[in-house]
Amino acid sequence: MLELRPFTTLGGADHGWLNAHHHFSFASYHDQARMNWGNLRVWNDDEIAPGTGFPKHAHQDMEIITYVREGAISHQDNLGNKGRTEAGDVQVMSAGTGIAHSEYNHESTLTRIFQIWIMPDERGAPPSWGARPFPKGERGEGFVTLASGRSEDASSLRIRANARLVAASLKAGETAEYALDAQRKAYLVPASGVIEVNGLRAVARDGVAVADEAVLRVTAIEDSEIVLVDVA
Repeated sequence: MLELRPFTTLGGADHGWLNAHHHFSFASYHDQARMNWGNLRVWNDDEIAPGTGFPKHAHQDMEIITYVREGAISHQDNLGNKGRTEAGDVQVMSAGTGIAHSEYNHESTLTRIFQIWIMPDERGAPPSWGARPFPKGERGEGFVTLASGRSEDASSLRIRANARLVAASLKAGETAEYALDAQRKAYLVPASGVIEVNGLRAVARDGVAVADEAVLRVTAIEDSEIVLVDVA
């Protein structure tokens, strides 16, 4: 089963400095049919104006992954962590018992991110933050695991959830496959380009909700960057 969720149907709000689109219910946007997908709770498509960002605020008991599509995002938190994450790379924050952080676009151009929240397997764990640059040479070889809570993905950024975030960059005409274990779901968004997923066409920033599919065959109609979350 594949369900296309066109970008034009997403909820959201334009705050001037932040133009946000929500794949799932978030803030003032509420759709009872789009509360979560398995343990995936939030997928926000955010555009952040230069010199602006999210001032210091707190989170608790959530695994928060930020995938930078364009520009860069700068993080600072009350644990003393600081970092700048560039396009194509990810940062992971395990909120645990509580963490307060800020995220700013200190660049001279617009920053575009996907912010993805996954419900943790355990609550009340110590908070943590981490980021990793992924060599762009790793792309072009199918899906690359960027963050995961699964034991077989020990080299990726760690999250405390039975989930995995992967990404692929495909040239027009290239195909990548991703196998889903039984009873698992996936949510896939092309960050750019046009793709077909098992014959279903999706354009940049559309969402594709997946269930009861053993293998996803993704073909790029145009040069495309694809982000996928595999969830329980």
